[in-house]
Amino acid sequence: MNNDGREHDSELSTLATTNWEPERTALEYPEGGTTAWVVVAGASMMLACTFGMMSTVGVLQSYWETHQLKNYTSSTIGWIPSIFIFLNLVLGLQVGPMFDRYGPRWIMLVGSVCYTLCIFLLGSCEEYYQFMICLAFGGASSALVSTPGMAILSHWFCRRRGTATGIAMAGSSLGGITFPLILRKTLEKVGWGWALRILGLIIFVLLAIGNICVRSRLPMKARKGILDLRCFTDSRFIWTTVGAFFSEIVLFASLGLIPTYAISQGFGPETGVYLLVVLNTGSAFGRWLSGTASDYWGRFNTMTVMMAITTVFIFVLWYPFGHFIGVLYPFAFLLGFGTGSILSLTPVCVGQICGTEEFGQWFGTCYFVASFGTLIGIPIGGQLLDVAGPSRLIAFLGGILGLACMSFVVARWACLEYHWNWQAKV
Repeated sequence: MNNDGREHDSELSTLATTNWEPERTALEYPEGGTTAWVVVAGASMMLACTFGMMSTVGVLQSYWETHQLKNYTSSTIGWIPSIFIFLNLVLGLQVGPMFDRYGPRWIMLVGSVCYTLCIFLLGSCEEYYQFMICLAFGGASSALVSTPGMAILSHWFCRRRGTATGIAMAGSSLGGITFPLILRKTLEKVGWGWALRILGLIIFVLLAIGNICVRSRLPMKARKGILDLRCFTDSRFIWTTVGAFFSEIVLFASLGLIPTYAISQGFGPETGVYLLVVLNTGSAFGRWLSGTASDYWGRFNTMTVMMAITTVFIFVLWYPFGHFIGVLYPFAFLLGFGTGSILSLTPVCVGQICGTEEFGQWFGTCYFVASFGTLIGIPIGGQLLDVAGPSRLIAFLGGILGLACMSFVVARWACLEYHWNWQAKV
């Protein structure tokens, strides 16, 4: 018994003085260099077109509510952007293994062509079913762009993967910043059709450059199936996926409903657009800084801290003072910083608990589950806003983010084999 006790104490002492790292293969990574950073720049452009458009859905929804779809409720309209985001993420389950087997080149090329076509076709939509079909097609094609765009970073970075992912995701926020401003100006001057055609041309150029820059490095490896059930035998993966599911509800409900929320508080449509731009600006900083910080302090450590702080901001600033414009703007920046951190850190948390050659499949499986959060987030939030009022919406989002935070705390605990240690770099 005494020997067992000493062995247990020795084990805890080791955990307290060493950093937790996942098992790695003998693969070597450039961790930088011209080619690696060109790949990061290309991935950033690809993600700017896909995630940037996801970050713009609030502008589209608020415009539809006063124009083509003015006879529909916010919750009903909310299913359109939800389907777009849902298909982008849920199809990662299929695209991830395709990336592992074939690499990014042809997958991203086909996705880029189809996605650009979707944006041009969106400018011709007038009826509810047309918007739904067009953005469903866009969501499916965008999955062929964004999933390889995220997964390719694992070919070039391991130790600095958080930094690389943060930079790529921060660049993608530029889409969320510029696209709403472009739409605001063009919708006023040239109308819906030409506004989307102009946006489609910009997206075409960015995707063309991104396809040129992105390249793979590691040998491709075929998978036995699309769904790897081994993922769900790993408690670290289970809790990470649960946390990602809850966080996606908050992330995309915020992006989709901030402009509508502003209008419900008596502010004009321009205020909603500017709030979304401020939120996406904060998101750019959050994605970049949190990715860099996670390489030094630990990926799960940084994730749980950012989630906890963002939850506090929701209940301390948004809930009591959400009707003051002087509070809304700084809060939008802080909310964007927090949710941007979450979006950037989720892939590197998944990458930390699996092998590099399995990343595409594990990442796709994680977001297959998390995508159902994006599907229900905007419709549920819109229904709460329409029926129960803004306060219930805010309380709902804060509570869900709190659950996400607790899930990642348990995932961190699982990484330490359920021996809690505050100082471990996880």
